Amino acid sequence: MKDPRCILITGASSGIGEALAMAYAGPGISLALTGRDAGRLEAVAAACRQRGAARVETSLIDVTDGDALELWIAAVDQATPVDLVIANAGRGGGGTKGKALHTDQQIRGVFAVNVGGVLNTVLPLIPKFVERRRGQIALISSLVSFRGVPGSTGYSASKAAVRMWGEGLRGDLHRFGVEVSVVCPGFVRSRMTAKNKFHMPFLLTAEHAAAIIRPRLRATAAASPFPCRYISWRGSLAACPRS
Repeated sequence: MKDPRCILITGASSGIGEALAMAYAGPGISLALTGRDAGRLEAVAAACRQRGAARVETSLIDVTDGDALELWIAAVDQATPVDLVIANAGRGGGGTKGKALHTDQQIRGVFAVNVGGVLNTVLPLIPKFVERRRGQIALISSLVSFRGVPGSTGYSASKAAVRMWGEGLRGDLHRFGVEVSVVCPGFVRSRMTAKNKFHMPFLLTAEHAAAIIRPRLRATAAASPFPCRYISWRGSLAACPRS
């Protein structure tokens, strides 16, 4: 979408979510931001207001709480119709490299956030977008959605589910004027990746990632895997848009 005026972002208290909130903040823009850390979320909101955002609403909601999230989304959309929803909230891990098995709790927890949380964020808005015949859905997947990664099987699989759902949803909603884009970043510096004990090649800052993502969403790109250098290095994909 070229000029969204009301943008809803989950996982906005750090990482890509925070960087995108800052990138979109400006005069005439309404932001609706969720996160799980009150202090960090309010700091992001304050920074967005300093950049001139017309309205910044925050709410501490766990994306796995579908009922609470649906109520909040409905209130946000009633006040100012949402143009762009960015389902960004995610959880890493799902296991520790070197272990033969991952626990039931780890795997289910990753899927609850990375898949269930995306559904909880997007599904309440689809009927509203279809009725208005406009709106954009951005799903934050990952480059690991193209290949299962040992030691991170739950994360890889959950991001693959998000990517595949988004690819199909794009075709389903196109005839209603609703745009769907799937974003597949490589390693991005964040509180989540800070816990990784392994080398992360071609690590990007969250600000760099947001600078790549925003114009691709403006162009309504179907899929946005990046950086290309990582893709070429791993040989996991044949090609991708240049970043």
